[in-house]
Amino acid sequence: MYSFLAPNPARLICLTTLAVGFLCTLPGCSKDDEPAAATPAAPARISVPQAGIFPEGIQWDEANKRFYVSSRAKGTVGTVRDDSTYTEFGRDNQSISNNRLISTIGLNLDAGRQRLLAAVSDNNFNPSVQNQPTLRKLAALATFNTSTGAMNSFVNLASLPAAAAYPNHFANDIAVDAAGNAYITDSMSPIIYKVDLQGNATVFLENAQFSGGTGFGLNGIVYHPDGYLLTAKTSDGTLFKVPISNPAGFTTVTKTQSLVGADGLLLFDNNTLLVVAGSQSTVFRMTTANAWATTTSTGSFATGAVSPTTITKRGSDAYVLYPYGATAPRFKIVKVNF
Repeated sequence: MYSFLAPNPARLICLTTLAVGFLCTLPGCSKDDEPAAATPAAPARISVPQAGIFPEGIQWDEANKRFYVSSRAKGTVGTVRDDSTYTEFGRDNQSISNNRLISTIGLNLDAGRQRLLAAVSDNNFNPSVQNQPTLRKLAALATFNTSTGAMNSFVNLASLPAAAAYPNHFANDIAVDAAGNAYITDSMSPIIYKVDLQGNATVFLENAQFSGGTGFGLNGIVYHPDGYLLTAKTSDGTLFKVPISNPAGFTTVTKTQSLVGADGLLLFDNNTLLVVAGSQSTVFRMTTANAWATTTSTGSFATGAVSPTTITKRGSDAYVLYPYGATAPRFKIVKVNF
């Protein structure tokens, strides 16, 4: 009798295991019901300790949680993580002596087609390639595979017959339309180029109004989903609206805010354009109520004397690039606050 009532260690272990199993089936016990870890807040600024990158273009890659940056001084493309880690992403698969990727300038991430587009130029920014025959003659479009970093194509824009009429060239920024056509500004010739998905290049629009004289002409460019381009001229801050279906019918956007020094553009939403005015050390928020017939400044962000260049959207935020200079030991990516 006593042996029947006495505790049996094996029986106790079994009962304990059953009890724990039963309790863990109760609501709230499953790990699946535990609160998910909070997503880390996007940093206010990222200081990247990489010397001599001298970036110009920037794009946010949401799928891989990284920024792409170009390099005027090395002719490569790199990536930057929130922890400031810089990794080389893409370079030419040929020697730089072949005069291809001398300086990478503006970038455009066409994520749906798994490609990163880079404007390529030569303005003696790259210390290893100085005073070459390509100096102020090079304007090209390079395309990289976003999975491998391999350069898939290189299109020489300055070799087009219409472009050859002008002595100097500088491919600067890129917009991509819904069909995958790329539009590239030339800051030293009054030209916008077009390159289709098959790599066929044409002069999309040529007009003397785009000339910057002895300075830079067209610089930043974006595609609006209603079927037109917005592009800005650095020398005087003129903002142009260019219909894709009728480029010769382009118009000047009326504004009161000076955008002299305009560099990178970001179409934040259909009615909001962010303009990096490098010479003014300011990012301007421009808005419209009439499809970019006119625009008004509704905010500004002072960058300080850091030579800001281009800007990219990350979720509900915008980040601007501070390259500093060709010999700087670092560069920064900074959240814009209006």
